[in-house]
Amino acid sequence: MDTITWDQFAAVELRAGTITAADPFPEARQPAYKLQVDFGPDIGTLRSSAQLTDRYRAEALVGRQILAVVNFPAKQIGPMRSECLVTGFYADDGSVVLAVPDQPVHNGARLG
Repeated sequence: MDTITWDQFAAVELRAGTITAADPFPEARQPAYKLQVDFGPDIGTLRSSAQLTDRYRAEALVGRQILAVVNFPAKQIGPMRSECLVTGFYADDGSVVLAVPDQPVHNGARLG
């Protein structure tokens, strides 16, 4: 495993946000949802594509708090621009389990 410096870690903006919309994304190569995530007034609402269809129904995602990287450059994924990277863990079966705060925090709170 490669090590990184504290400054490299500090440059990654991992923030808490609440999913406000989750819609099917049939144009994606892998099954995915188009998400809108509210990161509070300083960051606003960002869009993301997330491969969560194996473990989560779209309607069950709305209202959930998640952790996402908000300072990566936007990435074109099919017809949409993904503006943040929702984080999760790969389970043994290859599905994704969301990384989430275990208690509510304000939207935009930084992991640190």
